[in-house]
Amino acid sequence: MSRILYLRCSTASQSVEAQRQALGGNFDREFVDEGISGATMAADRPGFAALLSYIREGDQLAVYALDRLGRDALDAQATVRKLLNMGVTLDVHGLGPIGKGVGELIVAVLAQIADMERQRIKERCDSGRAAAKASLAATGRTHRGKVSLGRPMAADAKAVVAWRRENKASISQTMVKFGISKATVARYCAG
Repeated sequence: MSRILYLRCSTASQSVEAQRQALGGNFDREFVDEGISGATMAADRPGFAALLSYIREGDQLAVYALDRLGRDALDAQATVRKLLNMGVTLDVHGLGPIGKGVGELIVAVLAQIADMERQRIKERCDSGRAAAKASLAATGRTHRGKVSLGRPMAADAKAVVAWRRENKASISQTMVKFGISKATVARYCAG
């Protein structure tokens, strides 16, 4: 019997360290998917696919949350069912070991709740974007007072282009002058 740990985070700027610390140590094997969106089916994630080919009957799999195991409620439930049918004990942080029967029912309910919350977050984000766009069109500023959607500009693009032309400067010189990246200078000067 092996104790196996599976960790996943959605973006490269996130880290699985908080999950690892919450679940403790003493695992025989660890599988990680970093920078893999939750929108990706569990079986299509490289780390999880490797886990599925490694795990055996009698093993115990620890995960931080049910949403680590699937793209949505149906994928999470199918993944849990597959693991349980393989004879694997699933240990979810805060829930404990999950087995067949009542454990599957709990997983179904929690997966549906997680899916519902994910949808609510999406609706709130969409609503915020719509309000920002409407306010920007009406007043020249978003509902939060910003002058544009998305990240603020690193520098005034017109000023960067003008300075570069006037001084016949290279991208490197322009980077230094404005304190911006090579990619930003190239993007500003391409248009």
